Amino acid sequence: MAEIIDTRIEPDRAIEKACAVLSGGEPVAIPTETVYGLAADATNADAISRIYEMKGRPRFNPLICHVSDMAMAEAHVTFDPISRRLAEAFWPGPLTLILPQRSEGTVHALASAGLDTLGIRMPEGFSRRVIARFGQPLAAPSANTSGKISPTSAAHVEADLGAKLKLILDAGPAEIGLESTILKVEDGRLRLLRPGGLDAAEIEALTGLPVERPEAAGATIEAPGMLPSHYAPGAAVRLNATDVHTGEALIRFGGKALPGENAAALVLDLSPSGDLREAAANLFDYMKKADASGARTIAFSPVPSEGLGEAILDRMQRAAAPRN
Repeated sequence: MAEIIDTRIEPDRAIEKACAVLSGGEPVAIPTETVYGLAADATNADAISRIYEMKGRPRFNPLICHVSDMAMAEAHVTFDPISRRLAEAFWPGPLTLILPQRSEGTVHALASAGLDTLGIRMPEGFSRRVIARFGQPLAAPSANTSGKISPTSAAHVEADLGAKLKLILDAGPAEIGLESTILKVEDGRLRLLRPGGLDAAEIEALTGLPVERPEAAGATIEAPGMLPSHYAPGAAVRLNATDVHTGEALIRFGGKALPGENAAALVLDLSPSGDLREAAANLFDYMKKADASGARTIAFSPVPSEGLGEAILDRMQRAAAPRN
């Protein structure tokens, strides 16, 4: 069973213990501003293999590598001018850039799933301190069983992977609650591979360029979070609900009651005031609570598609997708 160290109470011991476990080739659950990550040494093939084994993750699905500063990033990837400008503006923060790998980089091919590009991000908060002390990039997908709901607290990680892990670092609830936005600059074009915690409108405002969305989800795996079925609870998912069937769990938005919700197994509101940032922070936690209610179906009421609503809807649609 995993040891849990509260980073707000014992930050130095948390860093020392994390680095010791990471140096031994074992994964550690770390807090980030997006979701909790299952982190391991990105240069160590055995360590990366343990991530895949622990998550039950398909090995064609690449991992994001997390760095502490630009110097660490530049040792492993090459920045074009637009990507550099984005990194300087939005790092540390919830933006992952897909960039060409440098030939002299030491990130193992298992982390990139054999691609010649690498997803790279500089996280905000305590995890960045861990990476800086460790001195190597950390490959870190979300700390949950592959395809299931992402964890936004140490308790979520413990409930899912606690029996497999040696260490969980607890920094409280994730501030953003959605994974990072993933962007690839290609021939001067901005391609959104996954919407996330950074609003695409902010990217467009900085660059003056339109952000292009993929025509279809999951066709080519270029980055994490592109599998058609992902972030899925055990219960079935029904989207754009305008009423509630008896026994369903309802996750609504904006304080708007739905007909039939008095017969629901559970009613949760992502944001009674209609705040998309609050809704994003609550999404995965509420999905887990709805799934734990015993309801066979989770019904979601409509959520606006602008701003962070784009990322929220992406997670809902993947949760509702057919499962293999």
